[in-house]
Amino acid sequence: MAAGIRTRHARSCRSRDGGRCNCSPSYEAWVYSKRDDKKIRKTFKSLAEAKGWRADAEAGVRARTLRAPSKVTLAEAADEWIEGAKRGTIGNASGDEFKPSTIRAYEGALRLRVLADLGAQRLCDITRADLQVFADRLLDRGLNPSTINVTLASMRVIYSRALERGQVPLNPTSGVKLPSRRGRRERIADPIEGDALLAAPPERDRALWATAMYAGLRRGELQALRWEDIDLAARVIRVRRGWDSQAGESAPSATTSGMC
Repeated sequence: MAAGIRTRHARSCRSRDGGRCNCSPSYEAWVYSKRDDKKIRKTFKSLAEAKGWRADAEAGVRARTLRAPSKVTLAEAADEWIEGAKRGTIGNASGDEFKPSTIRAYEGALRLRVLADLGAQRLCDITRADLQVFADRLLDRGLNPSTINVTLASMRVIYSRALERGQVPLNPTSGVKLPSRRGRRERIADPIEGDALLAAPPERDRALWATAMYAGLRRGELQALRWEDIDLAARVIRVRRGWDSQAGESAPSATTSGMC
């Protein structure tokens, strides 16, 4: 048997008593991680698979891209992410703070749909196949595609962080097939319809609605606008902050400008 690989026979196999093997053995391969002071083990159905994994694992340990599996569960990682995101110490892929509405959406998805099924499992034990079955089950329950996408997105940010910290060897959320989101509101009003829409509200409200329509500002961005953000001479509106109904004023990810 090759170094770092051992054959695992069934308990009823005759080889345990010195006889000829009469089972279908599996093969456990391992490598030693000096950084973790632990062995990294994995079991395979064939000797060829075990040898291939061990060669890749040895290279990963030398390159410091492979570590011993973490004992952290999905529930523990979720709690850490939620607290860090709320404090602003955990940011998004751009390094900016998550918006309060995004944190609430992800926390709700985790508490309501994810943790009851998967929370007790270790991060490193959950596979892409597990998450595909989970997503398919949500669809079978009648959840709409947007809800399912948000649910998987809540796990995606947790696994992205875990991957960066060396807690998992790969991100199992990558490649999970999700239902398409259809029937969304991508419809643009033509100029005649736009004029009619802006003539409908009271005159005192028309400037607000015109800003939303022609500058493309969101509701929270409109609510947080200040006079110093508007340069009428240059016909520019600078979006420097947003407004959340529960968290109040918050800075956006980056200052943006729109023509007015």
